[in-house]
Amino acid sequence: MPEKVAVESMVEQTRGILRERIRSGELPPGTRLRQERLAEELGISRTPLREALRLLAADGLVELQVNRGAVVSTLSHADRVAFWEARLALEPGAARLAAERRDPEAIAAMASAIAAQRSAATDTQGFAANRAFHLALVGAAGNPHLTRFAEALWVRTVGAAIYRTQASDPAVVAAYADEHASIAAAIEAGDAGRAETLTRAHILASPVPDAAD
Repeated sequence: MPEKVAVESMVEQTRGILRERIRSGELPPGTRLRQERLAEELGISRTPLREALRLLAADGLVELQVNRGAVVSTLSHADRVAFWEARLALEPGAARLAAERRDPEAIAAMASAIAAQRSAATDTQGFAANRAFHLALVGAAGNPHLTRFAEALWVRTVGAAIYRTQASDPAVVAAYADEHASIAAAIEAGDAGRAETLTRAHILASPVPDAAD
């Protein structure tokens, strides 16, 4: 039994390391993940590495291709549209629930994410803060099922790709932070209708770029 626990822990650690490298762009879409090289670099055997890659494939971050092995997933326009539509279906309702609940810790987490977004020096930092705010918003609803949906949704790099396209202008980044602050204020005030409306408007105002962009 101890050996099994150790292996499972190694799989999760490996999954986390590779997931962050993919999210950050260190491993861009289309990159072939050579198992022998990765196993040597990470100091692990190929058994936990293969399992970690299988889990990343389930997350949508990696594609397991015949004769090519594992490759970092590429993002189609359909992927971006699906991500945007899923957020539009999930987050406004979560904001309403969050305003009805008014959990101080959740509100503080949103405020922390907004501060990080305002001080972000790079697109990577900006996206991380943006993602943290939206996960905190859904988490503020206090519903573990919604939280799992949101975490599964935001784990993919599609959100980072969209953010980089939309946030090339510093004024746009500042506007995002201002909109986040308005949403958080509505939640803190317990104004469920306004929180839901602002969240929906925020997502609608950030449409998916055209396929040619």
